[in-house]
Amino acid sequence: MKQEAPLHALAAYLPDGTFEQVMAYIVEYKVHLTLTRERQSILGDYRHPDRKGGHRISVNGNLNKYAFLITLLHEIAHLVTFIHYGNRVASHGKEWKGEFSKILKQFVGKGFLPPDVEDVVRQSIQNPAASSCADDNLMRTLKRYDKRKENHFFVEQIPLHQLFRTKDGRIFRKGEKIRKRYRCEEVATNRIYLFSPIYEVELAS
Repeated sequence: MKQEAPLHALAAYLPDGTFEQVMAYIVEYKVHLTLTRERQSILGDYRHPDRKGGHRISVNGNLNKYAFLITLLHEIAHLVTFIHYGNRVASHGKEWKGEFSKILKQFVGKGFLPPDVEDVVRQSIQNPAASSCADDNLMRTLKRYDKRKENHFFVEQIPLHQLFRTKDGRIFRKGEKIRKRYRCEEVATNRIYLFSPIYEVELAS
């Protein structure tokens, strides 16, 4: 379900002091911005102009203010890259990384972000990941500002062999870490799935 975002209401989703800079992009490029329900695989999305309309960006409306800002800037970087290069470049190639870095630089060093978020954003400027979800260090830091749910933890925080429940109700047993992800077994099917260390789950008894 998508919801129109009245532009004046956008300030409530952003860190203090960032609204005017963000609005300058929204107005200049006539962005059609929508807020969506939580999506597991993506935090935001950009669609270039077509017969359905102009530049369209959607952002998950449940994000904390710092995650919302970074996600929106990520999608604005896609928009700017499209304007400059069309569909001739890779979606997260060096051109997009360059645009995203330039945009991020405008929001650091101004007191908009807490020190820990500022530090990881400065690291991202050097080589932005294809998505915030793919940058564990960035996501781990941004998630510190989420409202914590009782009995919920990151996969990396729970003990080996601990049972946990995912949002769709399935039960898994935590296994060993394989490179960057944890090998976990679904109890009902014995199938193996790989989980991000910062995937949020609920402990199960």
